Amino acid sequence: MRSLLFVPADSAKKLDKAMTSGADALIVDLEDSVAYDGKARARDSAAAFLKDATAATPRPYLLVRVNGLQTGLTDADLDAVVPAKPDAVMLPKAEGGAAVIHADAKLAVREAINGLPDGHIKIIALATETAASLFLTGTFAGASTRLNGLTWGAEDLSAELGAQANRDTDGRFLEPYRLARVLCLAGAAAAGVPALDTVYVDFRNQGGFRRECEEACRDGFTGKLAIHPAQVPIINDVFTPSPDALAHAQGIVAAFAANPGAGVVGIGGVMYDRPHLARAQRLLARGAATKRD
Repeated sequence: MRSLLFVPADSAKKLDKAMTSGADALIVDLEDSVAYDGKARARDSAAAFLKDATAATPRPYLLVRVNGLQTGLTDADLDAVVPAKPDAVMLPKAEGGAAVIHADAKLAVREAINGLPDGHIKIIALATETAASLFLTGTFAGASTRLNGLTWGAEDLSAELGAQANRDTDGRFLEPYRLARVLCLAGAAAAGVPALDTVYVDFRNQGGFRRECEEACRDGFTGKLAIHPAQVPIINDVFTPSPDALAHAQGIVAAFAANPGAGVVGIGGVMYDRPHLARAQRLLARGAATKRD
């Protein structure tokens, strides 16, 4: 998944429009974009949307961001949406692997009740939204076979830290949030799941947004969260490997295939070793899973 677009669960109009946004995934949001007194109505809206959307062909990957385990609202969220068979839930304020294990158990019970195969609904965890979670990003590995990705957040984290801002005047993240970003990236690599970059709230600043997408792709993130449909085409463009990049990667793979016992190969005067081969193979796998729009 390259692009994951947040859509408020209580807006049927926005949910329907999002289906034509070109996003690889839609995140039907029951958490921050829905006021507390609107949660029940939003659950009903989310379930109704999912029942129709899961039957569409083709369709985006469908997630529901539930309310965090700390809120006491997660059970009601899952009771409402699991019967509608979403592909995954996004678990906010996930404090390490223990939170994923807890969510896994809740999902398993509801899957059994609703006749779904065990493990049908995956989990993408928001791994850095609390101060405690920063110390636990290495514990997601092995927590659950449902875990399908890690992402991170700076807004809730900055509120918990008591910060006045999380970005500088150029729109770049400040040091505490750059640390959270790195911890998410490392935690995802350790768990063997994709790392997804966080939102860019200044959605009219397309230049700054593209720059942040390019930096995330460069560093190892495989996709990015979006808060506005206008961000989706930029994400898809940046996170889809270019023909030149794919050709270069294929050249590295071919060179090692021609020299299977070599630890290093030379191409055009440049030396490439086994880590370069692994990187090239990952890029080709991403290219096979996506297409240029």
